[in-house]
Amino acid sequence: MNTATIQTLDTPDGAFTLLADEDGRVLASGWTPDADRILARVRAADRPSTVTSGRTDAAAAVVAYYDGDLTAIDDVPVAQHGTAMQLAGWDALRRITPGRPLTYAEFAVELGSPSAVRAAASICARNAPALFVPCHRVLRTGGALGGFAWGLDVKERLLAREAGVPALV
Repeated sequence: MNTATIQTLDTPDGAFTLLADEDGRVLASGWTPDADRILARVRAADRPSTVTSGRTDAAAAVVAYYDGDLTAIDDVPVAQHGTAMQLAGWDALRRITPGRPLTYAEFAVELGSPSAVRAAASICARNAPALFVPCHRVLRTGGALGGFAWGLDVKERLLAREAGVPALV
């Protein structure tokens, strides 16, 4: 991979930065204005050699999501590299319905490995294109938030927004 574009948008949850490849696929994204932090989410072997600031096609989906179209992120192409289980897990994350989060145990069942709860959590932790692959929709058993690379406050607001609860500004 040679060239990628990085763009930062203002959202109700703070600065959101996304990195997209030449084909418009999101490589990494998250709630930070720090481009280096976004680049660090991509495996070293898969990082683009050149990154330029500019506009990405995926930005429109982020704006639409925050305007209330929670499905706007669903069809945005992403590019992730990992094991077969990670790829299956990231695909499964995209099928979780907004407002209907799963627990890590339920997510492990979705992956066909009910005993692989730690692996399910690891799949979420290694997810680079946050929001587009909505790892925030996975919770600890009992409903506790669990972890989130971009902060539990952001995860809580995303889940509240998706549940139809007005977000605090």
